[in-house]
Amino acid sequence: MKIKRIGISGNIGSGKSYVCKIFNQLGISTFHSDEETKKLYFLPDVKKEIIGRFGEEVYFADGSLNKKLLSYHLFQNPEALKFIEALLYPKLNQVFDEWCEQQPSEYVLFESAILFEKNFDKQFDKVIFVSAPENIRLQRAMERDKCDEENVRSRMRLQWDEETKKSKSDYIINNDGAEDIMPQIVKINSEIQNLKISE
Repeated sequence: MKIKRIGISGNIGSGKSYVCKIFNQLGISTFHSDEETKKLYFLPDVKKEIIGRFGEEVYFADGSLNKKLLSYHLFQNPEALKFIEALLYPKLNQVFDEWCEQQPSEYVLFESAILFEKNFDKQFDKVIFVSAPENIRLQRAMERDKCDEENVRSRMRLQWDEETKKSKSDYIINNDGAEDIMPQIVKINSEIQNLKISE
């Protein structure tokens, strides 16, 4: 039987990683796309393409990625960003497909901060969005990353607003710290388990 694929996202400080951990405790596997994407830079064919485009100095002598230099190229040139995305995203989908085949759970979560921004949401049977008020998200992110308000706000500005993402989601988990999230997750888990998808 084809495994159900569920996208899960949330803006910075929403607590989506915490929500994913609870789903994991219910036996649902999570594919962390940001972490998996970072690994792709070290695949020999990907590395060769990146060096061909940006030069040898984009990797340090020890083989690690010169993130600062690569970020400079990507921010300076929209074409460079398109190049990287066209190189990495098909690979990411391939890795995700292979990963899905190994999972024992009835459905899996694909966790991504940029699920909507990069149009990934179209690839999933359903999408979960983890929501929290901006002031709470701001506080959480400042505490987690040990940084100031402007640092967090500059990252927030790169993300779509919550209302737009909510309108595109099938399930919304309210993680404002007041409403208990456990019953919300249990209900969504039950609904997805019972979901019928076309093969």
